Amino acid sequence: MEEALQRLVDEAAIRKVHNRYCRGIDRADFELIRSCYHPDATDDHGEYVGGVDGFIEYCKAGLPTFLSTTHFTGNQIIEVDGDSAWAETYARAYHRVAATDDEPLKDLVVNTRYVDRFERRGGEWKIAHRTVVVDTDRVDIVAERWVPESQLRAARDKSDPSYKDYPEGRA
Repeated sequence: MEEALQRLVDEAAIRKVHNRYCRGIDRADFELIRSCYHPDATDDHGEYVGGVDGFIEYCKAGLPTFLSTTHFTGNQIIEVDGDSAWAETYARAYHRVAATDDEPLKDLVVNTRYVDRFERRGGEWKIAHRTVVVDTDRVDIVAERWVPESQLRAARDKSDPSYKDYPEGRA
């Protein structure tokens, strides 16, 4: 029973890391993204493969090209083996792209899987290696909108309403 309980605690901690990663990407909170990885971790996003510092720079360059991003996590399989774990997390990511003189407002929609190796070091689970696998993608033209501008309050920084009462020092 104790072993099963520990496995559930470990799985919950790993899920929390992945969810913090998604929040970090969607809010462009680079400190939060970094906190999900061990310092010597590697990230393979296909177009970027390398260490955490490089991945943060890749995010800083790429995220501002979108008006917003939303990462929605679905199925997640986690296999814990001592202080390491394998995880596969299905996700759908939406990337809103601004209209230009030549292009309409659009959403890039990606069905993806995060295939991760997590390690527990110093009692804390973090990503040691991440591979992002894209299963499908599409572009949806945004022909009309329903929500009024006054209701769009999201921000891609710490001025977002979700940070207002977020406990200080929490990641």
